[in-house]
Amino acid sequence: MKAAFLKLHMAVFLAGFTGILGRLITLNEGLLVWYRLLISAATFWILFSWQGKLQKIPPATIARIFGIGAIAALHWVCFYGSIKYSNVSVGLVCFSAVGFFTAILEPLILRRRFVWSELMLGLLVMAGIYLIFQFDPQYKQGIMIGMVSSLLGATFPILNRQVLKTVSVETLNTYELTGGLLVLSMLLPVYLHYFPAKQLLPGWQDFGWLLFLSWACSVWAFQLVGFALKHISAFTVNLTYNLEPVYGILLAFVVFGENRNLKWNFYIGFCLILLAVLLQMYRVRRSSPR
Repeated sequence: MKAAFLKLHMAVFLAGFTGILGRLITLNEGLLVWYRLLISAATFWILFSWQGKLQKIPPATIARIFGIGAIAALHWVCFYGSIKYSNVSVGLVCFSAVGFFTAILEPLILRRRFVWSELMLGLLVMAGIYLIFQFDPQYKQGIMIGMVSSLLGATFPILNRQVLKTVSVETLNTYELTGGLLVLSMLLPVYLHYFPAKQLLPGWQDFGWLLFLSWACSVWAFQLVGFALKHISAFTVNLTYNLEPVYGILLAFVVFGENRNLKWNFYIGFCLILLAVLLQMYRVRRSSPR
């Protein structure tokens, strides 16, 4: 059990590290995501084919998963764009708005009732983001891009949940990354026309970080979560992933010293967001069966 919890927190820590890598890698956000998808998708195809974990699925399901993969790819582009146009801390704070958008979109997509407590907690997160936005106009562009990232980031997990009723996790992830890669490959020439890149090919340092992002933060993190799920509940896994922005922001403070550039309003806004996360964890824990 201890090993499962250790591996789970390692996976969450790696997820928080993706924000740091968004700043370390000098490629623009579109190319960064394209290389991440290329390396991760190729690795999944090789790994899961060798393990015999890929299902045969009908073309209609493949097309649906490709569409979800396109949403996920655009989410990552906006996520890294938010970091590059502001900083890691602000980008991760905006990522916290995923809960608010999920509370709105999930009832609409799945046609169920709204959970007002989730909406209230989501509004508390939005209040924290608004406080940062109101007093730090220098982050305006990054925050707006980050909010689009959160909207997209709330959408594709809801759609994934429906697909997972008939498709294995390994198959879904492999086809989803492949779909995201194909769609982004078609959009990238247009994207680079409007947002020109200083370089198209990664240097050796960027390539090393891209391998770490793809293999450690994607492939290895997936394997760690898979091991954890064999010993602890999915509820505990999802609850622990609420710590991802916290880990990421603390890492940004240590690696880049971003705390020196942030004003008091950031910390008040972040505390509101952290309070919402803790209240959500407490609420779900009380309402879940033992």
